[in-house]
Amino acid sequence: MEDQPIYHEKQRLQFCLLHALNNLMQEKDSFRRVELNAIAEKLVADDPLRAQWTPLSLIFKPHHNVFTGNYDVNVLIAALESRKKKVVWHDRRNGASSINLAEASLMGIMLNIPVKRLGGLWSGKHWVTLRLINGVWYNLDSDLSAPVPFKHQEELIQFLNNVISQGGEILIILHENL
Repeated sequence: MEDQPIYHEKQRLQFCLLHALNNLMQEKDSFRRVELNAIAEKLVADDPLRAQWTPLSLIFKPHHNVFTGNYDVNVLIAALESRKKKVVWHDRRNGASSINLAEASLMGIMLNIPVKRLGGLWSGKHWVTLRLINGVWYNLDSDLSAPVPFKHQEELIQFLNNVISQGGEILIILHENL
């Protein structure tokens, strides 16, 4: 059996969720901006509190920032559910060692990590994908120039514990049909 080549989409503007999803799916254009925008718009249309929005809510939409390209977790969940994937929040009170990395239905791990840019003047969140490919876990962060392999599972657990300690969120992505 031949090793699968690693697909790694690099950061462009602030579309890190788009890049992280394509890295998770290991396919160029598995998701596109137009699809994520449509998901965000549907989430807005379905919002039961929409009547309480202010005029600024039309500019700074709750699920997608049209100026920066940022998408929130609701777009991630809806996008992955459209591909028959299940998203499970990891309880941050438990260490990363509680994640069953050998689970047959585990597709990958998505991280939402705090970042500071422009010398600390701008802070935000960044989506990152971790995925097991050819028996090796990789950090497929779109800010990296290339995928970075974890040497062993303990290094991955340590990395995830660091994400938790820095205020990041861990989302476990599962195949639904196993």
